[in-house]
Amino acid sequence: MKIDDIRALAKIMKETGLTSLKIDEDGVVIELSRAAAPAAVPVIAAAPVPMEAAAPAKAPEAPEEEPDAPADDDVVTVTAPMVGMFYSAPNPKDKPYVTVGAKVKAGDILCIIEAMKLMNEIVSEVDGTVENIFVGNEHVVEFGQPLFRIRRD
Repeated sequence: MKIDDIRALAKIMKETGLTSLKIDEDGVVIELSRAAAPAAVPVIAAAPVPMEAAAPAKAPEAPEEEPDAPADDDVVTVTAPMVGMFYSAPNPKDKPYVTVGAKVKAGDILCIIEAMKLMNEIVSEVDGTVENIFVGNEHVVEFGQPLFRIRRD
């Protein structure tokens, strides 16, 4: 087993929360372990405060904290279909695939999620306008995590 394979296994352990792993391959035994993540502290949400007017949406420098979708049939929330690394552009020197306010058509690429060294293009399923981007470039995303909010045209 090569060092890159071991690094990939360690990355997978971190992403999935595994604390130990043992592999016996052709008589070579590799055993990996790491400290368990601290237990999550329960969060109690306060009642929402009504707002008078919503501020216009803009591209976040950091991901938004509360991606709760409004109860609106014209709004689609695109979620992560897998655990992986979120990339907003094909490479670091390129412009992002989409920004807040961008018009998209069904089939347009919204981002890439890298999982197990495979680059998976995430595409829009609807025509519309990108209202929110909930994830920052090169952040790890979880399965089902909201990525984008798109208002149908």
